[in-house]
Amino acid sequence: MQDIMPTTWVGATAKQIARGVRRGDVSATQVVADHLDHVARADAELAAFRTVRGGEAITEAEKVDEQEDLANLPLAGVPVAVKENTPVAGLPTWNGSAAVRTPVAEADHEVVRRLRGAGAVILGVTRMPELGLWALTDDETGVTRNPWDPARTPGGSSGGAAAAVAAGLVPIAHGNDGLGSIRIPAACCGLVGLKPGRGVVPCQLGADDWFGLTEHGMLTGTVADAAVGFSVLAGRRPDKLVPPPRLRVGVSLRSPVRGVSPDAPNRDAVAAAGRLLAAAGHDTVPADPVYPTRLGLQGIATWFAAAATEVQAAGVERRGLQRRSRRHVALGEWAQRRGYVREADRAAWRERSVSFFADHSVDLLLTPALAGPPPEAAGWSGRSWLANMKANIRYAPYAAPWNIAGLPAIVVPVGRRPDGLPVAVQFVGPPGSELLLLGVAGQFEMQAPWQRHAPGYPRVGTGSPTLA
Repeated sequence: MQDIMPTTWVGATAKQIARGVRRGDVSATQVVADHLDHVARADAELAAFRTVRGGEAITEAEKVDEQEDLANLPLAGVPVAVKENTPVAGLPTWNGSAAVRTPVAEADHEVVRRLRGAGAVILGVTRMPELGLWALTDDETGVTRNPWDPARTPGGSSGGAAAAVAAGLVPIAHGNDGLGSIRIPAACCGLVGLKPGRGVVPCQLGADDWFGLTEHGMLTGTVADAAVGFSVLAGRRPDKLVPPPRLRVGVSLRSPVRGVSPDAPNRDAVAAAGRLLAAAGHDTVPADPVYPTRLGLQGIATWFAAAATEVQAAGVERRGLQRRSRRHVALGEWAQRRGYVREADRAAWRERSVSFFADHSVDLLLTPALAGPPPEAAGWSGRSWLANMKANIRYAPYAAPWNIAGLPAIVVPVGRRPDGLPVAVQFVGPPGSELLLLGVAGQFEMQAPWQRHAPGYPRVGTGSPTLA
């Protein structure tokens, strides 16, 4: 049967686009032009992008088309967005607001260089909250909105990246995760979000990578795209995902934050994930990590201190910061003076976390991704520090411990809340388990495929054999 070409490549996956470009079914230039047109129509409401590289992106796509050998480019012609705290040559690095924007970058960050080397075309940079401190994305120039419900936030700090993928503005987007900043937006927007383990992908952000807590990763609509994106960022050849052997998975609803517990849709999501695991031939057992009270206090102190360290290193004029950020920085300086931010404490939690898997004889840990629905999309950047703290902690407590531990973790969609928003779960694994996490996520996608884009946003319209 003759292949039918789609009228637009907006809504195709990264793997579909790269295969089409490599086979000569479409040019990278056409793919990028399609996506730029869609961004021009859709992003006025969403405010996912800070900057769109229209002409520059077309020029880069033309250079991809001119390459003689596309066979070794896993992201040939794929439009990709980069989070605005990661240097892209020729653009300022915004870091979430004009107050902390740095001059035009002379060179790409290493992860951007790897994306380009894989054939990707950088469409632009996506919005984040100031200094990446919050799981809520807005500033005085715009409020980034969740494509599933524009009245809700897409999360943060990689909020613009998640909104862009969920709306089909790009098939995949770069993000980074210091205390959940990939996984929280992925859960809010119905995406796959993998945080690699420590040292797997070069970080090199700011003064000290948030005391070593931050990792680069990708937000995607499919597990296959997540696997390709991970391999590119990690500097590896793409691995073929295979179904994992029979696993023993620990299941826990316990919240790392006292007084915060998952709501009914998030509890139901974990139960649904347990059924999917059983259907795939895996075993589940109750296994609650012990989150010491001091871990929460140390984690919050580190969050404060990360802001202070970034501002000190950059020589930022503090008066220009949002008031919530000024308070955060002041508390970080206080925590540093009092000696509350210690590598020894983080190392102790890492050791305890790694031991958890052997102590409970489990291969992975399953938890909720969120405790509640995404908060409203509003001017959080103008609200008080306390209001922001409460909103962040109440809805997204489950991600941060695994940054402190340096362990890989992934968020996977598992259905919808009663209000129609996506709901997701988190899997955490021991060091080196990224491919195992992706393998389990792939089993979930095969058994219970999720809607890749928010309602009303583009999908592959032809259903053609070429894109199957």
